Amino acid sequence: MDCSEPRLIVQGLFKDPVDFQQILDMMSNGVIVLDRDRRVVAVNNAFEVLTGFLREEARGVRCAHITRNSVCNHRCPALSSPDSGQKRCHTGDIISKDRVKIPVRITLSPVYSRNGEHHGYLEIIEDLRVNLSWDWERVHHERFGHLVGNSPEIQKVFHMLPLISQSDSSVLITGETGTGKDLVAEAVHRSSERARGPFVKINCGALPDALLESELFGHVRGAFTGATESKTGWARQADNGTLFLAEVGDLNYNLQTKLLSFLDDKVVYPLGCSEGVKVNVRIIAATLRNLEQMVQQNTFRSDLFFRLNVIRLNLSPLREREGDILLLLDHFLRSFSQLFRKNIDGYSDEALRILMDFRYPGNVRELRNIVEYATNVCQGNKVLPAHLPLYVREGNPAHPPETLPWGVPSVAPLNISASDKSIEMTWRDMEKKMILKALAQAKGKRAKAAEILGWGRSTLWRKIKDHGLDS
Repeated sequence: MDCSEPRLIVQGLFKDPVDFQQILDMMSNGVIVLDRDRRVVAVNNAFEVLTGFLREEARGVRCAHITRNSVCNHRCPALSSPDSGQKRCHTGDIISKDRVKIPVRITLSPVYSRNGEHHGYLEIIEDLRVNLSWDWERVHHERFGHLVGNSPEIQKVFHMLPLISQSDSSVLITGETGTGKDLVAEAVHRSSERARGPFVKINCGALPDALLESELFGHVRGAFTGATESKTGWARQADNGTLFLAEVGDLNYNLQTKLLSFLDDKVVYPLGCSEGVKVNVRIIAATLRNLEQMVQQNTFRSDLFFRLNVIRLNLSPLREREGDILLLLDHFLRSFSQLFRKNIDGYSDEALRILMDFRYPGNVRELRNIVEYATNVCQGNKVLPAHLPLYVREGNPAHPPETLPWGVPSVAPLNISASDKSIEMTWRDMEKKMILKALAQAKGKRAKAAEILGWGRSTLWRKIKDHGLDS
């Protein structure tokens, strides 16, 4: 099978026609090709990674609706007469698909035919975040709220990050849900020499196994039913950057084998293609599972574990970060008050007592959500107990939630009985009981059960099928 899938052809440049899309994908900056009406004709891999919009989503859409650049609202450079033939360069912010504001420099050049007829534009987008000097103590407060803190546990993380960033070794980040594993991974990338390259995240637990392999390694047209065109894959899109594998413990055994092969030689083999493509990526993986225990149970490859576990970074749960709860409460209240344009200057004594006594099984993510809820409903200048979610006001477990080795929570709100926590019980048995109890508590509503477990809905549905509970 032909592993190349030309879409945009350039003739006359070389002896034979060449694939223009492949040329675009080799560029490290985001590139958009526009027609005369400023509709997207083509984008490259770097653009997809930067904005989160896939080329299939962007094609045919006006540029302003994809880049969502602040300049577009005031003075679109393309509206200036293209007859001058001059390129235009400006700086501003774009809004990614995930609603993240990214500072960029955009260079727009008109494109002409040989007879001088104007046909469209070539737009190059440079990510300016990599040009910002990285001062961890200064930057993390505004960009990485999960990592705000003065406790010894979080200070160890701050001290290790610059050292980790200087190497290219694989990193394994562990910790309970909501502790900020994703943010630490991005911080390692942003403070490393790979900061100018892409940071590509793929959630190993959010996609079905067959789709995950295609998303990770790509495929060629006709590789399987429905593959109407070739796909590059996230591993190739992360070339010269960092590939972040979130929830790597959810990979099935077959994909673990393919990932191990990729880590050994850094060669990507798209589905349906026997020709490999060499890439240069750094691997950062994260999980809330106990991979060492999974290795003993033969559910996770030992050789893959050793490959990933070169540098270990464990994030402590919030209940072990003494003194950080108050700091985080103040930090998020200031942030959300500014975001929602409210004049809230603190918490009442009773509200603060309730919040300080709460155990936060969902860690910093849960604390953040509680403060966001309170800021939304508060109409005065102080957060009162009535502004807190009902489950927070009703009380907390007397003790921190029981944890499995490596800090994996057993989901305290489900009230797992002592018999459920028998040492003979495997993680798979425990997981099945957790799902059943969550479904019972949610009266069969899967979305609610996923919320109780702290999982995404797609993750829950996949695990229900895996445990044979879908019937």
